[in-house]
Amino acid sequence: MAFITANWNPLGEAFYRKTELYEMSWNLRDGLRDSLVAAAPYGALLREPHRRSPSSRPQLEIYSASGVAIASFPWKSGPVVQLGWTVSDELLCVQEDGSVLIYDLFGSFKRHFSMGQSQVLEAKVFHSPYGTGVAIVTGSSRFTLATNIDELKLRRLPEVPGLQGKPSCWVVLTQDRQTKVLLSNGPELFILDNTSCTAVCPPGLSPQAGNIVHMSVSFSYKYLALFTDTGHLWTGSSHLQEKLSEVDTKKTTTPKQMIWCRRPKSQQPSVVLMWDRLLLDPCVLVGELDGVRIVSSTNQELLQEVPLVCQDIFKIASMAPGALLLEAHREYEKSSQKADEYLREIKEQSMLGEAVRQCVEAAGHEYDTNTQKSLLRAASFGKCFLTDFSPDQFVTTCRELRVLNAVRESSVGLPLTHTQFKQMTLQVLIDRLVYRQFYPLAIEICRYLKIPDYQGVSRVLKHWASYEAIARAVCVKVGDSPGVSYSHIAAKAYECGRTELAIKLLDFEARSGEQVPLLLKMKRSQLALSKAVESGDTDLVYTVVSYLKNEMNRGDFFMTLRNQPVALSLYRQFCKLQEQDTLKDLYNQDDDHQELANYYVMSGSEMIDPTHLRLSLLQSAVDEYNKAKNEFAAKATEDEMRLLRFQRKLDDEKGAGLLGLSLQATIEALLALGLHKQAEQLYRDFKVPDKRYWWLKLKSLAEKEEWEELEKFSKSKKSPIGYLAFVEVCIKCNNKYEAKKYVSKVAPEQKVKAHLAVSDLEGAADAAIERRNESEMAAVLSRCSASDRLLIDRLNRARTTATKK
Repeated sequence: MAFITANWNPLGEAFYRKTELYEMSWNLRDGLRDSLVAAAPYGALLREPHRRSPSSRPQLEIYSASGVAIASFPWKSGPVVQLGWTVSDELLCVQEDGSVLIYDLFGSFKRHFSMGQSQVLEAKVFHSPYGTGVAIVTGSSRFTLATNIDELKLRRLPEVPGLQGKPSCWVVLTQDRQTKVLLSNGPELFILDNTSCTAVCPPGLSPQAGNIVHMSVSFSYKYLALFTDTGHLWTGSSHLQEKLSEVDTKKTTTPKQMIWCRRPKSQQPSVVLMWDRLLLDPCVLVGELDGVRIVSSTNQELLQEVPLVCQDIFKIASMAPGALLLEAHREYEKSSQKADEYLREIKEQSMLGEAVRQCVEAAGHEYDTNTQKSLLRAASFGKCFLTDFSPDQFVTTCRELRVLNAVRESSVGLPLTHTQFKQMTLQVLIDRLVYRQFYPLAIEICRYLKIPDYQGVSRVLKHWASYEAIARAVCVKVGDSPGVSYSHIAAKAYECGRTELAIKLLDFEARSGEQVPLLLKMKRSQLALSKAVESGDTDLVYTVVSYLKNEMNRGDFFMTLRNQPVALSLYRQFCKLQEQDTLKDLYNQDDDHQELANYYVMSGSEMIDPTHLRLSLLQSAVDEYNKAKNEFAAKATEDEMRLLRFQRKLDDEKGAGLLGLSLQATIEALLALGLHKQAEQLYRDFKVPDKRYWWLKLKSLAEKEEWEELEKFSKSKKSPIGYLAFVEVCIKCNNKYEAKKYVSKVAPEQKVKAHLAVSDLEGAADAAIERRNESEMAAVLSRCSASDRLLIDRLNRARTTATKK
């Protein structure tokens, strides 16, 4: 394991690692220093226009992520302010005159649009739930943005008070389905939305931090980093409601790039800063969902926070189940009996299933194929000793890793991590391979993963045929003629009875909103649903689902959704809010007993009275959990029913007001009400751990100053939490007299602490000397004053004697 952790570096509470992705295939004569570079997320592509000399034309060069040349041509248009990528891997070139030129992957011009007749000082390309957007700041110090370039609607944002020229720094934020601009103008910070310009202040930013000169938003738009001219780095939520950290970097020069490096669900704010001319080889940082790619002229690396499961398995001296299983398999391969010892240790903790799960999950996060194999072999080894382990996760991970390893090859150039692959989805990956014309690889992946033909092989072949024959002929005729729409041509083909040709032509229509209505009109509803899902536009998916719901009978409608997991998930979300009964029907249709049981539990949790209705729902949940063979959930629900009956009975008898409380909260409430017998009954009936119950009762009796009851309780049986707890609780309640009653019962190793708690120095000294414990003697000495000279001498003599022995 040592070599795996050799490149780990600790930072805060986490470790970070750099993984080499590629040795770049390009041969850049001038490197990256004098280039305008744009790289797409998810390891898609990198493009750079070279400016070789002031007098020559810049060269636009397009490369794959591994540095394989795709296209190159001289730039004949106006000066470029910004390059960026769309969600469908099209290149956007924003010019100084406000024109935006769009090129495809192979350097072919597709179309253009204008952001307004203004001089563009700065521009940014961003992604939002609506698609790819462009934002600019003009020479008149005004911001204009378009949230979706495929359905262009320009929005001119309000003026910023006192802004002359471009701001110190700015970013685009996507929050609550709104697109806003956050900018800094000297010491002031503003948020611009459709109607207002609002001054804001980052919470907790030090007064001496100075002016904000650089800012960066995270991949998910949830977090924000601000860098000031005094070198302070502030991180927090993008809503500016919460501060995560503030660090003085001791560097006052503005960094060239500042990118968030944060894996999903991580609690540690991490930002990568890069200053110009600090490295011999200039680099470009590319923000990803779970890390940062570092691209130089020679190689490309991925910097990321080490996933927790990998830390658990590979960190030095780890005793995690996965680490023990991996070691057991290594010893097994050596034919060593230690393998049996490691396995026995895991089994004794009943953690063999968890060990297998950890190894499988960690394999997904590893880039090195040898490490993947070691972890998967260990998982396979562990599975042999489990009788009821589901192999689904293991099989799925093996299949996905084979796909990932194939697309990571430098000839393909898609260095996806497992996390990015899950976020991207398989369908989008196939689309990207088709878009790059890797048709054989796309077909092999579809066959290997057994994707239905209409979603897989047939779809790839259709794209190939369209590209090779009909599409080429139509594109030659149509080209980029302004005002010509492929959806319009497809509609004419459908009117002439050429339905299949119409479908092929629609593949070249970039606007999903134009594709889907025509497909519905052609009664290709399932294909329309697939297109809507591929677009990522949830509103479009809901439109198709609503159409299908009205056009199909209930059974066919549900069956269609089952073949589209994304649409089914969205429809379930809709039903949770609007049509609860339909949600239950969906689960019944799928015989999904687990989700049906969860539905009954949720429905029951939303009502407290009348109790009999809730109990009926919970009983239905128990029945469904049993059908799903989820014994643990069934038992937990039965316990909830027992607790509910108990609470109802006490409410009727005592008016205790316990309905809806958890088990622990119920016991606490009973103790507070002085209903000790009932609390004892719950403790025994529900097998509450002794330690937890004793703590609850101890604190309750002490807080109510029921000292006699407390003494009786201490004598009822031997305390599972020890008697030092009784001493400390009494002291906390300012009753030293009661505390002294329990000092004699305290365990020998805690005697000194107990005597000191009640200020009994003599007793503490006797206990420490009897145990000949130097640290305990030192603790007593630290509490002695000058008037305790005899006691100090006695302790010093005892320490000397203990040292000699």
